[in-house]
Amino acid sequence: MHKTYLKLAAIIGALSVALGAFGAHALKEKLPVDALAVYETAIRYQFYHVFALLTVGVLYKGFPNKWINNAGKLFITGIILFCGSLYLLTALKGMGKENLNWIGAITPFGGLSFILGWVSLVIGISKN
Repeated sequence: MHKTYLKLAAIIGALSVALGAFGAHALKEKLPVDALAVYETAIRYQFYHVFALLTVGVLYKGFPNKWINNAGKLFITGIILFCGSLYLLTALKGMGKENLNWIGAITPFGGLSFILGWVSLVIGISKN
């Protein structure tokens, strides 16, 4: 299982760099400043949690328990919900669709997943 998290971290890390470069070069001139700030927040949190997944992958080998495994799952869920909702919100703002801000209501669930992932990591480390 630890290799799965390490591979996912590498893939998501590469995607983070690619999306960051895309935002810096292709979107900078096309998006309003507030939409670009939302996009940059998504990139930043995605990249932070690449390191969280790497940590899970490394720790799972020495602490193979359900809490460490759940931490990895929660970090991935957070990336999908938190970052994904912000990417979608950015795309919709870029297309001029302003009445879809309800998508931002998904974002806190991703943030909660991140928090629970970190808490699970602490519990998982404490179990062994």
